[in-house]
Amino acid sequence: MTARASSDRVDVHSGLHSDQGAVRGDRPHRAKNPVVKVVDLAWLEFEKPDLDAAERFAHDFGFATAVRTADTLYLRGALAGTHCVVIRQGARSRFVGPAFKAVDVADVHRLAKATNSSARELRGPGGGVGVDLVDPSGVPLRVVAGVAELPELALQRPLTVNAGGEVGRANATQRPPREPARIERLGHVVLESARFNRALDWYQQYLGLIVSDFLYFPGQRDCGPTMAFIRCDRGATPADHHTLAMSLGPGRKYIHSAYQVADLDALAAGGEYLKEHRYKHSWGIGRHIEGSQIFDYWRDPDGFLVEHFTDGDMFDHTVEPGWAQMSASGLSQWGPAITRDFLEVNPSMAKHVLAALADGDNEFTAQRLLGLMRVARS
Repeated sequence: MTARASSDRVDVHSGLHSDQGAVRGDRPHRAKNPVVKVVDLAWLEFEKPDLDAAERFAHDFGFATAVRTADTLYLRGALAGTHCVVIRQGARSRFVGPAFKAVDVADVHRLAKATNSSARELRGPGGGVGVDLVDPSGVPLRVVAGVAELPELALQRPLTVNAGGEVGRANATQRPPREPARIERLGHVVLESARFNRALDWYQQYLGLIVSDFLYFPGQRDCGPTMAFIRCDRGATPADHHTLAMSLGPGRKYIHSAYQVADLDALAAGGEYLKEHRYKHSWGIGRHIEGSQIFDYWRDPDGFLVEHFTDGDMFDHTVEPGWAQMSASGLSQWGPAITRDFLEVNPSMAKHVLAALADGDNEFTAQRLLGLMRVARS
């Protein structure tokens, strides 16, 4: 592809997985004048009854403990930055919500004013200022700025490889240790919403997020997208293909969160370590289509789905969104067949479907249910 001016739009999807670009009448992939433009996820917050078990798994998965108090566990990755997971003591296990990072404290106050909310000083490690909001799906979230960053820890260095005819390693062997894959940083979170379009409009307008890829249910292209992979708009600075992904479904729920590791060997050796410690493997190893990252999915002791990933796509603000049909088999370029565990096919799903169909104030209709069933069969 030839070089383009930064003001041009770039289509990286042409000839790949995207069957057609946007057509007249499609929903926009960005807001024209958002209130603020967040630059990353700061952290995710959970509640769990057993902090000791949560911390054991966290260390085996590759996190480091930043701070632990009597009732709260703050986990971090090895790269410099804030803590990336907060686990509070709670009566039951549940996902509370995400925190997004704003450019500065002025953005937090601007967002608070635009949403008739109040900014406040944060009392947790690192301090800072935040505003607490609720998206149209009912998911609580926080936008923060001014949180003090933790220094970088020792990193797990990518292996030097002999590839493409180039000899990068001579007179030396490869012996990656079977140890936890060291988490570098939080990459993204995926959520399900029965009010998909309203929520997506909100994140575009208030947080300045932009869509990298739209997916739609089989046979329902004219009905609009049912999944969006959404990135931060950092201008000419590349950002993760998606920081937030949202999918239309019968419930309001956490689907998974993803954490970057050094390379494929770190991911694979870390997976062997998790197997030895009898944690539940969900799906992988493979390479995704949307986002391109190499992935491996696990269940923590509370049943939350968490992902190790490496080598993900990075897009700047010039990349236009792709449009593709959603299918179970289309979630990876290579790797094992997708599992029922990853798709969360279980008896409790019927209860959520019936409740969603009975609720007239959402987008999950009988037509959308048929589309979702086609996805599961594809």
